Order: sequence, then structure tokens, then C-alpha cells
Amino acid sequence: MPSRTATLSTAVRTDGVDPITEGTGGWADPLDQAFNRQVAGLVRLGYPALAGMSPAEFEALCEPLRAVAHTAGPAPFRPATRSWMPFVLVVSGELVRAEEIVPLLTLAGRPDTGTVDRNHGEDGLAPYRPLPELNVPHTGVYLLTDVERGEEFRGIRPADALPPILERGRSPLTIHEGIAVVTHFPEALEKNNCFMLSGSRRGDRRVPAMWISGRAPKLGWCWEGNPHTWLGTASAAARHTAP
Repeated sequence: MPSRTATLSTAVRTDGVDPITEGTGGWADPLDQAFNRQVAGLVRLGYPALAGMSPAEFEALCEPLRAVAHTAGPAPFRPATRSWMPFVLVVSGELVRAEEIVPLLTLAGRPDTGTVDRNHGEDGLAPYRPLPELNVPHTGVYLLTDVERGEEFRGIRPADALPPILERGRSPLTIHEGIAVVTHFPEALEKNNCFMLSGSRRGDRRVPAMWISGRAPKLGWCWEGNPHTWLGTASAAARHTAP
């Protein structure tokens, strides 16, 4: 009997099959199917090559997180909606640069590819770092669980949205985590429902954000004191690494 990793590898590279929608690897459990779709989507987009790995090596790196999704994710398992995801597989800056993967983003049903706003400055995204109190894992891949795009915080200044998120025991998303959300769930980014990524900061008042520009995703920024009716603040319940 083939291993689960081998089954997933076959699903990723089946001719004529869209791995995002059909890369279930023959597994009956809906959670396993959802996990396979995320891994298969990353392989299809070329993440292994960007990380200096073969597809099989990349799949093997992700595979231990399957068990984490089963034990740490919300129970019972529910499929994602436009505003909520049970889990999101994140490929961190340890493996890929944000500037390399933003151009792989698209909106649901559109071919136009993502861009990084030029107004980040000469250094681009390099100055941004996760807030230290978030304890973002220093690992190549990890899981976010119970992810919300945070539309309840539309029209609220990012500086004012952060305290209630933290009081709930939740964590604002970083740049790489926001990219992961849109990568796996492009329908989460839609008109009048975009989101701040308050978990990444650069030592000033700028807060990165993911929005729509020119019918494609754009990674820009806003001032922490400025409210926007179309920008919420995305968050997750927890981050999990493989055992």
C-alpha cells in the first residue's frame, strides 16, 4: 500500500487535474482533503523550487502538519467560508521571500497577478518583522488555526483594533500569513472586505495590508491611526509547528 505522502505526490501531478480543487489524494476525510488541496496548490504555484526543494521534499516537509491540523484545529471540522478558515498552511520567510510569492497571488476567478505597493520604499518589505510578542515560529512551514479576516474591524483604526484582538487571546496576522490566506483562499479578498496584517511592523506607524488594486491582490500599507471602511484586521487563534 502506498504511503500517504506518496499518494499526495501522485495527486499533485495528475495530468489534466486541477490540484487546488481535485488534489484530495483519494482520502475520504474532508480535513485531509482540505490539507491536500493546500499542499497541492503550493506545489502547483512553484513553492518547492523557490525553497530550493523538489516537490516530494516539500510535501514531506508539510506532511507532519496534517496530524496537527487534526488535533489543533477547530472541532468538528467545518469547511472554510469567505471570512473564516479552519486552518491555513503558512510557508514562512525562512523558506521564501514575500516579494517572490506576492506575484503568485490572484483573486478568485481572475488571472491578474499580485503586486507589492511601491510606496513601501527603497527597502521594500525587508524592514518588516513580526511583533516579538507573537512568538512567530522560526520554521519553514507551520499552521494557523481558526483564522478570521476580521471585517468587524472595518472602519476602526488598526491601533484600536489590536487591543481587542489580543484580549480575546487571538493574534494578528503577519505579512507571510496574509499571503498564505489569499494563496489558499483567494475568495477571502473581495471588494470592501480586505484586511490589515498588524502582526508585521517596521518600527514606524505603517501597518501592512492586503487589498485589491487593478483587479488583483496588492500588498500595501496604511497608517496605524487611519481607519478605512474597507479594511478589517485579520487574526488567528494560534500558530502550530510540527512535533
